Amino acid sequence: MALRDLLHNLPEVESPTEKKLSFNVKLKWTFIILTSFFVLANIPLFGLLPSALERFEYLAILLGTSFGSIISLGIGPIVMASIILQLLVGVKILDIDLHTDEGKKFFQGLQKLLAFAFVIFEAIVYVLMRGLAPAPGMTLIVIVQLCVGGFLIIFMDEVVQKWGFGSGVSLFIAGGIAWRLFAQLFQFIGTQGGFEASGKILVFISSLIASDPTGAGLALFPIIVTVVLFFIVVYAQGLKVEIPVSFDRVRGYGVRWPLAFFYAGVIPVILVSALAANFQLVGSLLQNARDGAPTILGGFLNGHPVSGLAFWIHYPTPSLVESLLTNSFVLRSIPQSIFHVLFYVVFSIIFAFFWVTTSGMDASSQAKNIMSSGFNIPGFRRDERVLETILKRYITPLTIMGGAAIGLLASLANLLGALVGGTAILLVIMVLYQLSQNITQQHAVDMHPALRGMFGG
Repeated sequence: MALRDLLHNLPEVESPTEKKLSFNVKLKWTFIILTSFFVLANIPLFGLLPSALERFEYLAILLGTSFGSIISLGIGPIVMASIILQLLVGVKILDIDLHTDEGKKFFQGLQKLLAFAFVIFEAIVYVLMRGLAPAPGMTLIVIVQLCVGGFLIIFMDEVVQKWGFGSGVSLFIAGGIAWRLFAQLFQFIGTQGGFEASGKILVFISSLIASDPTGAGLALFPIIVTVVLFFIVVYAQGLKVEIPVSFDRVRGYGVRWPLAFFYAGVIPVILVSALAANFQLVGSLLQNARDGAPTILGGFLNGHPVSGLAFWIHYPTPSLVESLLTNSFVLRSIPQSIFHVLFYVVFSIIFAFFWVTTSGMDASSQAKNIMSSGFNIPGFRRDERVLETILKRYITPLTIMGGAAIGLLASLANLLGALVGGTAILLVIMVLYQLSQNITQQHAVDMHPALRGMFGG
């Protein structure tokens, strides 16, 4: 009872009083939060040693953050809280009935409380284990700044969920990745502040001018992989199973209830990527704490895993294509690539099942939704248990195949060297695609005609 009282009194963003917010209101709040995210990402931590940031570039992409800024923790605490709670509920250690409104509220409250705890825990761990090394006498100040930034991310995520489009987690990931993608394509300012053609497109042009086919290939191939991945994902997003249902009260009226091929959406690969990123982060911090001695989680050199678990779940660096073009391919990359693919595929399936169960997308919840909408499958008696049995024939295979497919796409794109990493580019494509589809479905009537055409409405 005390726990429920605590969860009930947690600070929260006020929900809108309207049943359905207008397109303009959601657009305004989404824009405000996204702008705030980029502003916070460019506010450096006061009292931090800058030499401590180089190893975190890969993690920053996956955690939707900019290390060294006030929001260095990014979405890490939110995602870790979600992973742990889903595991505990999935194995029945926590007995929470997610099919009831009370159970869902209790789960969401626990997730927020655990996210708060992870903010404090990760802030302390980052600083005390010299992941983000403070200047002398600045330890407490850096920890406080990290906690403030972490709490802001949690509340900004809640604002987007209640007042904007989608979720803050997806928005922050998409925003951070899109920003890095643009930089990788068109970057023209070097580390010293002068002109340097470091963007892939500029490198490709300069390599052609200099008659350097290897340099041109190294710049062009990641762009090709990214474009091909984009079309594959957009095509696969349109794949779905449509179950014919009829409306009981109007004879002869029927519709099709769609079940997408990527049934669990992009969430499974976000969770897998965050899990891999946290393995790398914890391993790196432990190595720092042991004065450079590696642990079973991994050994790291210049921010890249070279041994241990982190090495085997990470993709080869450089990518397979780059190593072949530069004659630097080593046989060790083959088993590492296989393990990387297996890790992503297996855990994407596992997290897909957890997400479907905890987010109300399972057969039981879908059956209730169909029945409450007044629909039924023609030729079957109107019974929720019958409907649930029929839906299981589709939802279970879609969860497995969709989870495996998205894990396979992400890992293969990593291996082939897609821009900003295969997982990252897959995430931004799927997040933006799903966001555009949701906007079109929910606001086809009240959005501006020019925007309606942009979203395909």
